[in-house]
Amino acid sequence: MRASRMLSILTTLQAKGRVTAPELAKACEVSVRTIYRDIDALSASGVPVYADRGADGGYRLLDGYRVRLNGLSQSEAGALFLAGLPGPAAALGLDAAMIAAQNKLMAALPANLREDAGRMQERFHLDAPGWFGEAEQPKHLRAIAAAVLRGTLIKIRYESWRGQKRRRVAPLGLVLKGGSWYLAGQVDGSVRTYRIARVLDCTPLDDRFTRPANFDLAAYWQSATLRMEAELHPNVAVVRLSPFGVTLLDALSQPYVRSRTELDAIADADGWRIARIPIGKTSWHAASELLRLGPEAEVLEPAELRATIAEMTRAMAKRYDNELTS
Repeated sequence: MRASRMLSILTTLQAKGRVTAPELAKACEVSVRTIYRDIDALSASGVPVYADRGADGGYRLLDGYRVRLNGLSQSEAGALFLAGLPGPAAALGLDAAMIAAQNKLMAALPANLREDAGRMQERFHLDAPGWFGEAEQPKHLRAIAAAVLRGTLIKIRYESWRGQKRRRVAPLGLVLKGGSWYLAGQVDGSVRTYRIARVLDCTPLDDRFTRPANFDLAAYWQSATLRMEAELHPNVAVVRLSPFGVTLLDALSQPYVRSRTELDAIADADGWRIARIPIGKTSWHAASELLRLGPEAEVLEPAELRATIAEMTRAMAKRYDNELTS
């Protein structure tokens, strides 16, 4: 295990340049003290590992030093081919490059690993969009992706729910979520999220920008999605649910709502239970979500939401009664 860990330290240093001991400890799932011992062992074996002091310090390899680490395990070889996603690669204009890279990798693999890599391609497939949805094909995706890679600014005309806006954006990264592409872009010193399908015009610029040194795309996206979900569901409804209503709520709710719903353990004499469910900002939005549960749910609080649902169901009943009596 230590040999594998030291190999992982070497590959990390070679890939990232400078890495701190706590970062290595987290990646290897060991203590910082263990990393110190491993670094000392690498140095003693002749690997030129150096420590840079100061706030921006860390461990690094001697400039120009490279070690050939071509050995792949069976699972590693398969994982590389599992990571080849033809749909997103094609959307970015990289499908031919991905196929060429996979062919080169396949040719370089030992014969005993080629069969396993081929099985990965044959037996696993990623379908990014949700059910009954189609992947978006944004008109300006490739131009924005090129600017992301070059580190150059773009000017966009964007359609938000408040109207059209023009922005000069520093494109920091792209995210594919549920079949839709999103841009994390810096505007006036703050990072914002733009749905690329809503970009009406995009003009690539030659001006380069300085990428924030501490920006982490994955961490930003996780934080941004949680913040957006919280903003979309700021209130709580107290709802009485039948046994089937509990099942419907679990099946139809968004993951954010489902994970934050509080359901009483004890049922009443009729088998119904009380749930506290995150809901949207407006009574109309909340009512639209809860009406999916039909007669298997009764809103108790807030009173405004209960009144909205009563009004909507009366209007629906009147409309259908008119059809039945006509």
